[in-house]
Amino acid sequence: MSTERNFSPIQVLLVEDNPADIRLTREGLKEAKVANVLNAVMDGRKALDYLHRRGDYKNACKPDVVILDLNLPGMDGREVLRQMKADPVLRLIPVVIMTSSEAETDIMKAYELYANCFITKPLDLTTFLQVVHAIDDFWFTVVKLP
Repeated sequence: MSTERNFSPIQVLLVEDNPADIRLTREGLKEAKVANVLNAVMDGRKALDYLHRRGDYKNACKPDVVILDLNLPGMDGREVLRQMKADPVLRLIPVVIMTSSEAETDIMKAYELYANCFITKPLDLTTFLQVVHAIDDFWFTVVKLP
């Protein structure tokens, strides 16, 4: 078994169109117990370009985890998730849905499309940072990533 994971930082792709949420997520992950690199894109098409290493993202690192908002301009997060999970290479990347939606239909659809978890974004700063820390604790410390 390779020990490479012990020495290289966790690669995180954040797909989020709100600059404030990108900044808060970045701040929350700076305090992470495990070294990580956060890359952010602001729409679904750019997310797929990043994941497929196309265009501006031809030198992108494969993410270990994707944090995906559902409500994105152009191609929404549901379509990104659908395409990721239909691709034999991308389907193994865990996807954390982090969105403002609390709709039962969004939750069910995300899981039907094989999201690994669904988190509703908190509205206040303190709770938002707590959620980001929980993502760090679980996905970067407890879970064994592929």
